[in-house]
Parts: sequence; C-alpha cells; structure tokens
Amino acid sequence: MNEQLHLNVALLKRSVPNLTSAARAVGLRPATVSNLCTGKIPVGRAEVKTLVALANLANCTLDDLIIRGNAVKMIETGIKVLDVFAPLVQGGTIGFVARAQMGQQVLVAELFYRLKEQGFTSIFYQTTENHEVVTDIRESVDFVGNSMDDVVTFISKVEDKDKILLASERSAIESGDIYETKDRLQTIGVTSITTMLFDPSGEAVDEEDPFGPLDTLWSFDMDLVARRIYPGVNPISSTSILLEDALLDTNHLTIQRRARKFLRRYREIRFLVNAIGLDKIHEADVHHFNRGARLEAFLSQAFYIAEPVTGKPGEYVSLHDSLHSIQAILDGAADSIEVDQLLYIGKL
Repeated sequence: MNEQLHLNVALLKRSVPNLTSAARAVGLRPATVSNLCTGKIPVGRAEVKTLVALANLANCTLDDLIIRGNAVKMIETGIKVLDVFAPLVQGGTIGFVARAQMGQQVLVAELFYRLKEQGFTSIFYQTTENHEVVTDIRESVDFVGNSMDDVVTFISKVEDKDKILLASERSAIESGDIYETKDRLQTIGVTSITTMLFDPSGEAVDEEDPFGPLDTLWSFDMDLVARRIYPGVNPISSTSILLEDALLDTNHLTIQRRARKFLRRYREIRFLVNAIGLDKIHEADVHHFNRGARLEAFLSQAFYIAEPVTGKPGEYVSLHDSLHSIQAILDGAADSIEVDQLLYIGKL
C-alpha cells in the first residue's frame, strides 16, 4: 500500500472547538469537513483550497495539518463479524455504539484477552468511579490508570509501543483527555496507539457523532442481543476505513459487500415475516430468508472470557476461514444445516 495521508484531527479539534460552525463560516461544507475527519473522504482527494482553509482555521501549516503515515493495517481478532465487516485498524480509534447491557464491555474484555496473545499491552483509562466497568475487564487488562499521568508513565515503559491497546469511556472524549494524552505521547515518540472508546451509559446511541472521528465503528444491534446472538455487532451498520477506502484485498472486499447486501435484504424480509408469516411471502424471499438466517447465526461467536458462564469453549476463526465459510453459506453449502446448528460454531 502507498503512504496514507490523514488529517491531524486532534490538532483541529484543539485549535477549533466548534469546527462545524467555523467551517461553515469560511464557506466549507460541514459534511465535507466531517467526512475528511472520519476518513470517508481521503485527504488525497480533497481540494487544495479546502485543506488550506482548514489550516488557516487551525492557525497551522499544511504540514502540521496533514499526517503522513505508514499504510493502514488491520488487526485480526479472530472474531468473524468484526474481521469481515468492520476490521480493527491498528493505531486507529474504534468506537462502540450500544445501549447499556448489550455486551460492549464484554467485547472490550475479550479483545484485551485475544490481543494479549498477539503481544499487545492493554490499558484501561478509568475516568469515572464506575467500578463495575473496571470489574468486567480487570482480569484481561494489563494496567488500569486513573489519570493521564498514570497512562503516559506506564506507556513510556512499554517495550513494543506499536502494540498498545488503550480503552476508555466516552467521558475521556468529552473532557478532551484522550486528545491531550495522545499529544503528550507524541512528544515521547508514541504515535500508533490503538484506542477503543465505549459508553457504558448507552447515551452514545442517541448522539450523531459521540466519539468524534473514528477509524472503526462497531454498532450493536438490539434485535441480535434480544435473540441472544452475540457479540451482537450489526454487520450492516458497522464499518471501517479499511473497507470504505478499499484498503483490503479484493477477495475480502467482494465477499464482505456481497454478504452485507444479502443481510440487508434478509432483514427486510425478516420484518415482513414477523408481520405476516413465512407462508405468505414469495418463494424467492423464503429462500433468501432461510439462507440469511443461517449466515446471521454463523456470525455468532463463543468468547474465551465467557466460557465459565456459557459453558461454550472460545473460538478463534481466522479471517481466511471466516471469508471462506461466509462465501460457502451464500453459495448454498449450508442450506441443509439447521440454523441452530450454526450458532456459536467456529468455521463452517
């Protein structure tokens, strides 16, 4: 991959507190600025006058505004729905959007556990007195910090600074602590921290942009959770810049897009089935519904940290096996398998 260009969003937000209003005041479309910040519009495709205007707003040079980094890389988690539909960006910012009690803290803890096996050092930045949150993830985390000083001091002693996983609650964004922490870490040469942001209160669901610019968004689905299909991450609304900017191999992109389109139609038919019954819809839709139900069930996964509760052994499914299995299901290879038999299995 070629060198990637990104806006220095932390600098922009620090220099221009109300970026949307400021952008509009100088003739920039807020949507364009937002898409540049989130990576939906690559910096390389932005008009020069737009970048110049942003640099003027931030009172900085273009070199300060644009970060020239290495190729964006994916961290394989072995969790099917994440790796295929919304890959984790190494060194990026990941946002969890979920109501309370939908399993987002369990997913944080599971990622800590899995990535520790890959040599990552995990840190939880505790910004509130919500000890229940810490309890959920304490067994999987390497360090819990109660202040920026704690976090920066600990990270400065970590040997492999390219493999640092930092998680925090949404309040760290609202206070600006995360941006300040990253700025301080840059001064000691730490520039590639993978940051996970979640909101235990569930209020993030009601906000348009609850965490600011993100590289990966994991949106949880109430319907999946209600039917106990975990991890409950919505494969349609969740996304990653790795997919949006087509930074993955062609096979991954092709299967992911095909599966997402298939699941989108399946959900439409599911609403219809719930309303009028399976026997009253067209035969082609029945066929699509049945295959979609199998794909949806396959995307469930047993977690290692949940073994004592569920009794199901944790499963790691490689990206290769996930893609191969999903393609097989879409092609009809699982049509003879009962839906329940596909729940919480590994590869097909």
